[in-house]
Amino acid sequence: MPTMNYVQLEKLGEGTYATVYKGRSRTTSEIVALKEIHLDAEEGTPSTAIREISLMKELKHVNIVRLHDVIHTESKLVLIFEFCEQDLKRYMDTHGDRGALPLNTVKNFTFQLLQGISFCHANRVLHRDLKPQNLLINRRGELKIGDFGLARAFGVPVNTFSNEVVTLWYRAPDVLLGSRTYSTSIDIWSVGCIFAEMITGYPLFRGRDNNDQLVQIMKIVGTPSDATLQQIKMNSPEITLKQPLSKHPKQPLHAIVPKAPRDAIALLEHLLQFEPNRRYTAVDALAHPYFTSAPITPATLSPSAAMQQQQQYSLMMAQQAAAQQQQQAYYDPAMQAQAAAQAQAAAQMQIQQQQQQQQYYQQHQYQ
Repeated sequence: MPTMNYVQLEKLGEGTYATVYKGRSRTTSEIVALKEIHLDAEEGTPSTAIREISLMKELKHVNIVRLHDVIHTESKLVLIFEFCEQDLKRYMDTHGDRGALPLNTVKNFTFQLLQGISFCHANRVLHRDLKPQNLLINRRGELKIGDFGLARAFGVPVNTFSNEVVTLWYRAPDVLLGSRTYSTSIDIWSVGCIFAEMITGYPLFRGRDNNDQLVQIMKIVGTPSDATLQQIKMNSPEITLKQPLSKHPKQPLHAIVPKAPRDAIALLEHLLQFEPNRRYTAVDALAHPYFTSAPITPATLSPSAAMQQQQQYSLMMAQQAAAQQQQQAYYDPAMQAQAAAQAQAAAQMQIQQQQQQQQYYQQHQYQ
């Protein structure tokens, strides 16, 4: 059986229609991610899986998770993906300061995200569910867009899509209003939300439901003018407003995202436009001075990672010293007590480091 080519290791997570495991190839020993989709005998293969497979076979880019293989049996469908150590949300939890990442890391990851989504849009694919949990980070600091279960191909003339897309906190206002004729701009709105969240450490718009989400957005970007609303409705005739929108003035973004440098705020303004036609494209965003005025540096080694490396080095040196003492004690009985003390000190250091790491992660949980 083809699944025998892979050894299933620990479970990584469970979604609405699939379970993801860490796996290893028996032939190459490469670590992979195994996405298992259990098939219903009557319903067959879920449309989300068919869509994901057909789109991801075409999308080969460094900032998009690579689909290596598809294994189809009677009871399940297994998608073999390249393995990434963690998603962006977990990376922010463990590497950020209360979730907030260093500014050079924010720039690096936003640039990679825009490169990936620019490639999707150039290949006429809308992702439609961009959020930190669907962005994966590997050990080389590469960001990769994953989970194309809600993605759709688009073309001309404009298709009519579902408006039940994008996780609520990252959903564009035109989609919240009921638009079904959206395009690449819905992904750009999500990119803006993620960009701001990496700087602050928490989601920018946190609504309880569709209507509340729209209010949370308007409290920051302002209620659109009647002319803007008419323009949106002209482009999406299916939008019907049951009641007038509550009036909210626009807030200065630098007050909402105070740690952001001036050019980052300028880019955010272009990504988080209420009217979809005014939002930047991914290509526009990549050409913005935020990225072009200075070199994009690698992600900063987080305080937790730096601390961990220093601790591992100290522990290694203590263990080596203890091992040397034990070797000498074998020949010199007088040194046995000293060797035992060295070994005990190394063990104590290991316990302290584990406690420090545990305390660090408890203090830096997602707010």
